[in-house]
Amino acid sequence: MNGWRGASPTARLLLVAVLLTGLTTFMFLPLLAIELTAQGIPAGRTGFLVGLLAFSSQAFSLLSGLLVDRLGPRRVMAAGFLLRIAGYVLLGLGGAGRPAPLVAGIVAVGVGGSMLGLSTKTLLVSQEGSDPRTMLALRSTFVNIGVVVGPALGALVYPLGFRYILAACVLSHLVLGIGLVSGRTAAAVPGRTAAKATGPDADPDADPGAAPDAAAGRPGEVTRRTLLRHWAPLAALGVAYWAIYSQLNVLLPIAANELTGSTAAISVVFTANGLLVVLFQYTLLSRVFRRATARTLLALGFLAFACAYAVLIPLAGWYSLLAFVLPVTLAEMLIGPSLDEQAVNAAALRRTGLALGTMSAAGALGSLLGSSLGGQLLQATRGGSRAWVLLVGCSLAAAAICLLLPKVRTRHA
Repeated sequence: MNGWRGASPTARLLLVAVLLTGLTTFMFLPLLAIELTAQGIPAGRTGFLVGLLAFSSQAFSLLSGLLVDRLGPRRVMAAGFLLRIAGYVLLGLGGAGRPAPLVAGIVAVGVGGSMLGLSTKTLLVSQEGSDPRTMLALRSTFVNIGVVVGPALGALVYPLGFRYILAACVLSHLVLGIGLVSGRTAAAVPGRTAAKATGPDADPDADPGAAPDAAAGRPGEVTRRTLLRHWAPLAALGVAYWAIYSQLNVLLPIAANELTGSTAAISVVFTANGLLVVLFQYTLLSRVFRRATARTLLALGFLAFACAYAVLIPLAGWYSLLAFVLPVTLAEMLIGPSLDEQAVNAAALRRTGLALGTMSAAGALGSLLGSSLGGQLLQATRGGSRAWVLLVGCSLAAAAICLLLPKVRTRHA
């Protein structure tokens, strides 16, 4: 990976942290519900606790972004590591008879994860000599290595006891926290130095971290209309992306079982999806689509979503399911990092954390809406093709909304 070789020592350390925290998180996360049930906690309460973990992370994202901008990413990162370590310890102490440490541990792990995610992402897109697209593509690749490998490691360790997994989480976060917080990351600044909005009307002497109006030669004149023109469609796309993507966890598992008659079918989809992202994410964004604007990548991504759900309409068993994997993975690889890139390029100077936090909050709302509406859609359509037709229409509408975004091109380092 040329991006890895060209990355600064701080960026490499941050990416290693992304990899290791991803591995331990996905060792722990898929087994949490199994462990809670094994402790005698009723299924309804188990579902609430697992949902509380996701909610704690997503609901805190906007405040995490504000804290990153106000206090600096290093301090927020330190707090995130401490919260996660405390959360894993509390989970080890909690159980069916001790609900208080269990709930506190789940909230601490969720909030700590939000703070860690936004602080590391802010530092990565702020590295000198690297453009945000490259860093976001590398980050996505390393996250997905954790998604693919983490559950397998968890399955190997789980027979020894769930506390061994928690101990691995505590140890990895402790070592990484000491290395990152006490190391050179302290010198990183949350302003963007490598990315700059450029275009036919851009002023070459404008502040590279300024918002669009300032870059156009009107510093300080970031009007409400300008912000609305950029952020309204961007936030709408963030909600749409996660609402559509969440159907992989709501509609698709049931549909995959009905299409193939195999409960293992959804595992095939997720495994293939993770491997494709690991293998091609960086090359796709940093080589194939290097010169494309984030707006173009977003439009292509939503069109890929439309293609993915369209191949499910014929209900052609394994053929439909396997044909679904490639376009849905392409959509994921194009849209996720491009939303963050567009947000970073649109943010005012030293507001990168807030911009990324806003996109995470939009994602939380989209996931909630998608999960709720997906369940209703499943009941209403009763296994027919109408759900896929509706999702194709939503994807095409989102692709059209992409055209409302201003063109913001990243200057590659």
